[in-house]
Amino acid sequence: MSGIYDDPWAYELACAFRDVTAEVDVLLDWCGRHRPDGAPPRTVLELAAGPAEHAREFARRGLRATALDLHPAMCAHADRAARAAGLEIEVVQEDMTAFALGRRFDLVVTMLDSTSHLMTLEAFTAHLDRVAEHLADDGLYVLEMSHPRDRLGDDPSVSTAWTVERDGVRATVRWGEPTDRLDPVTQIADDHVTMVIEEAGTIRVIRDMVPYRFWSATELDAAVRLSGALEAVARHGDFADVDLRDPKAWRMITVFRRR
Repeated sequence: MSGIYDDPWAYELACAFRDVTAEVDVLLDWCGRHRPDGAPPRTVLELAAGPAEHAREFARRGLRATALDLHPAMCAHADRAARAAGLEIEVVQEDMTAFALGRRFDLVVTMLDSTSHLMTLEAFTAHLDRVAEHLADDGLYVLEMSHPRDRLGDDPSVSTAWTVERDGVRATVRWGEPTDRLDPVTQIADDHVTMVIEEAGTIRVIRDMVPYRFWSATELDAAVRLSGALEAVARHGDFADVDLRDPKAWRMITVFRRR
């Protein structure tokens, strides 16, 4: 039985609630705000890119975009989707903790809480070290993670169930069940994923179990200190100027520069 990450088309559909165009608008605005010279980026690297929707949007705006992901199916899908849209992006199959591309980027991004796939502090630190090695002296690294409230509070910021519709296809997604408890020692939960896709009178069901590592804000800070290669210059509660402690905050997004 294939999982959600083995079906890039379905995964991209599941994430269709995201406004990638608006998010890229904000990412570019943050570059103008936080890069020392305020210059717009010319090169961008999206890590754990999956279908590489953000990399494709950057390429659509004229940036030289690279998308990196560990899964062969995701890489192939990202390449096909870019070509179909008449876009040129470089797709690299590699681990986000061990890549070595031999060049630096004005902007590096990791979206959709992809660092939840880093299960240990050593892996997170290695990831930060790799990012710093690939970041231009005046470049930025933007890391989007889930809000700590989603795992520590009684009122999560993001629903675990949603419905999306696109191009005549309807899908209901449930990412996590009430019984998917966070292990208090490892801070890892095995999230059960169910996606029901309705298209042209047919129904297809995808079921999967995805290990998820919860990282708190203080643990992120500890990993940054342990790496010593980056420093945080801003932290946002969403893709706007919402403070992390604001009740409206639904993500934990940190902007880094090289130390």
